[in-house]
Amino acid sequence: MTDTAATVDTARSQAYRDDRAHVFHSWSAQKALDPLVVTGAEGSWFWDEDGRRYLDLSSQMVNVNIGHQHPRVVEAIKAQADVLCMVAPGHAHPERGELARLLAERAPGDLDVVFFTNGGAEATENAVRMARLHTGRHKVLAAYRSYHGATAGAIALTGEPRRWPSEPGPAGVVHFWGPYLYRSAFHATTEAEECERALAHLRDTVAVEGPGAVAAVILESVVGTNGVLVPPDGYLAGVREICDEHGIVMVCDEVMAGFGRCGEWFAVDRWGVVPDLICFAKGVNSGYVPLGGVLMSRAIADTFAERPYPGGLTYSGHPLACAAAVASIGAFEDEGLLARARMLGTDVLGPGLAALAERHPSVGEVRGVGAFWALELVRDRATREPLVPFNASGAAAAPLRQVVAACVERGVVPFAAGNRLHVVPPLTTPVADLEAGLDLLDEALAVADAHVTG
Repeated sequence: MTDTAATVDTARSQAYRDDRAHVFHSWSAQKALDPLVVTGAEGSWFWDEDGRRYLDLSSQMVNVNIGHQHPRVVEAIKAQADVLCMVAPGHAHPERGELARLLAERAPGDLDVVFFTNGGAEATENAVRMARLHTGRHKVLAAYRSYHGATAGAIALTGEPRRWPSEPGPAGVVHFWGPYLYRSAFHATTEAEECERALAHLRDTVAVEGPGAVAAVILESVVGTNGVLVPPDGYLAGVREICDEHGIVMVCDEVMAGFGRCGEWFAVDRWGVVPDLICFAKGVNSGYVPLGGVLMSRAIADTFAERPYPGGLTYSGHPLACAAAVASIGAFEDEGLLARARMLGTDVLGPGLAALAERHPSVGEVRGVGAFWALELVRDRATREPLVPFNASGAAAAPLRQVVAACVERGVVPFAAGNRLHVVPPLTTPVADLEAGLDLLDEALAVADAHVTG
């Protein structure tokens, strides 16, 4: 350590120095990091070691759906810790069984069997493995605008640029374009056209890849990190039809979109579509203890009735994680959080963000549903030139960093990705806090407006 670095370090807290000396952070150039030292949280707020409070419009990683430190969930974890902290996954235990039943009761169609994982990436990995073994096929179709996790198989499924450094990945993954009217790959001018042409493209992709070779189509029911892209009516039903026609397994990644984020237990419920597999994590217990899983149809579960399933995890169905999820589901129902998420979308976030768009030329489009929204930032509304280029880094990405910094300076933290600000608060956030947060975003967007050229 240089003398200069030592001087800088000694001016910071021990927690900060320990982090910078020994913690390797994900998705980051390590020297560029200057993380907040977060020491506490409650409801929709968290605070740093200096006691400064921040309104959490990011739900951290779009996962704290029930809010920070919900007393019912915290108490459930404490109570479970007094009884059983760990048990091998081959045993049964009450918490895992109860959670599996609760999930089966709320899942669409006949998805009533659950394989538990530690998080979303492992869920998508295992869903694809199940689909391949069930069908005896090897190819998997996944969207370009997608993120499915960072493990070897999940990052291969991912379509966005974070996939690139991990290539070549496992064989058999083919990417396709999903619907996104604002930047249509199909030159569509209406939602109906976008839906029709996106489905035609997917059908053509299946045809040229060989329907008999395609095990699964995996897609986020509502695309998350890559833009909060709500599918046009009819799209998911069309994907279901294509899969049924060719005996392909339909996998819906609901890791981010599920558990109230879109105002339903599962986002597919908005369109009445039943996939064969649903991947979940994040909001199932708001990340209080890591947990994910795969909900599967009876037909897929029966594939492994007589043959062993070749996969497993030491912490599958961890007692503390399952206890947290059982308590969270109870709180969701007792507090009416699904209806509340829908209300936040229709009454607060939708109209509030639309008002911001009217005032700020840097906002090209507002889109979302429930408590799941994005502002797409542009330099020119007419040409739709993004605020920062595709896959920008370094100086090219500075405008978005400046907007985020302006938000943080004002005590509000959105989720930032690409050329977008995602507004994804806990479902429990008071309306008054959301309205105050939108006012702070209003101020911060002046920084984006300064980059507008057209």
